[in-house]
Amino acid sequence: MLSPRPRARPGWSAVVRPRWLAWHAFAACAAAGMLWLGDWQLRRAQAGNELSWAYTFEWPLFAVLGAVFWVKTIREELGSPRSGELAAGGEAPGERGTAEAGAGGAGESRDPAQPGPAEGQAAGGGHDYAARLRDEVRQHGRWHGLR
Repeated sequence: MLSPRPRARPGWSAVVRPRWLAWHAFAACAAAGMLWLGDWQLRRAQAGNELSWAYTFEWPLFAVLGAVFWVKTIREELGSPRSGELAAGGEAPGERGTAEAGAGGAGESRDPAQPGPAEGQAAGGGHDYAARLRDEVRQHGRWHGLR
């Protein structure tokens, strides 16, 4: 009999925890509040306040953008890989292109006292995560043209 496959992503149960439920309620109240503000500005604009016409369209746009970002946040939470997948040979989203630049790559000077990504993975535990974070921070200045 086959054993069940380990889940690669957290299920919907991850976004129905009490902390997430509070964030869902906040997002819904914020969207409702922005739509109410848009309606209020529409009534003011119809009463003769011409500046309110801009806000009439701005507040619903903010509500839509908030909903889009909320959906992206939920999708990211549901699609985020677990740390076991990264240790099994998967590539973290921020690590694309750093394999060549890291570990003595072009222009990169590594501190020999700090373990690199390969050494951290061999040690197990949280060392691979710490090494990956160190490498991402080391590469951060390059993204902005600082290095």
